[in-house]
Amino acid sequence: MRDIEKHFGNIIALAGVSFDVVAGECHCLLGDNGAGKSTFIKTMSGVHKPTKGEIFLNGKPMAFSSPRDAMEAGIATVFQDLAMIPLMSVTRNFFMGREPTKGKWLTKRMDIDKANTATMDAMREMGIRLRSPDQAVGTLSGGERQTVAIARAVYFGAKVLILDEPTSALGVRQTSNVLATIDRVRKQGVGVVFITHNVRHALAVGDRFTVLNRGRTLGTAKRGDITGNELQDMMAGGQEMAALEGSLGGTV
Repeated sequence: MRDIEKHFGNIIALAGVSFDVVAGECHCLLGDNGAGKSTFIKTMSGVHKPTKGEIFLNGKPMAFSSPRDAMEAGIATVFQDLAMIPLMSVTRNFFMGREPTKGKWLTKRMDIDKANTATMDAMREMGIRLRSPDQAVGTLSGGERQTVAIARAVYFGAKVLILDEPTSALGVRQTSNVLATIDRVRKQGVGVVFITHNVRHALAVGDRFTVLNRGRTLGTAKRGDITGNELQDMMAGGQEMAALEGSLGGTV
């Protein structure tokens, strides 16, 4: 993503943002509410067309007119709502819209045995052992549902996986499971874009860190080149945070 701008009428949501991710890397995009993270990932994933700027995949210029275009190019996004139906089985959610079929064209039906096996194998690779592929997705924990969505994206060929605040509503144990899943996906050679406002979660799995603030990038740093406190200060606007800490006796 090179010099991306996105305007909504007179509002400039993104003002020249550049960002890249490589295979086998987790690049964390951090920022407070209103920083432009959601607009940026929607531009990256084909929901929005950039007003200005260029998108490249493997060095080739790309222009996505829809999320389907991005998916066909290997860019998958797991949004916070996960796009799942709680009362449907894990398998049905896993293959929704892409069901393997059997039989002649007039009598085609879902090959449930093949789908169940693929679902169980994909979840096992992510470290999750389901009781049954027939269990309703709504019976899974929040972290397990996140893992289903991530496993689904990887199974269908994601080269770049964009995760929109996947740990924001999870408890400690569920968060640990999701972070472990991100690490597994990265080791499989997928480029992971991890959007978060939680510095600790970013530091747990990130290889590089880019901070957004009001539609602009404040810089990119590699693991080991920046501390959690420095990242937090960048997100909060360092001088403002320092002044607040002083007024509150260093308790922030």
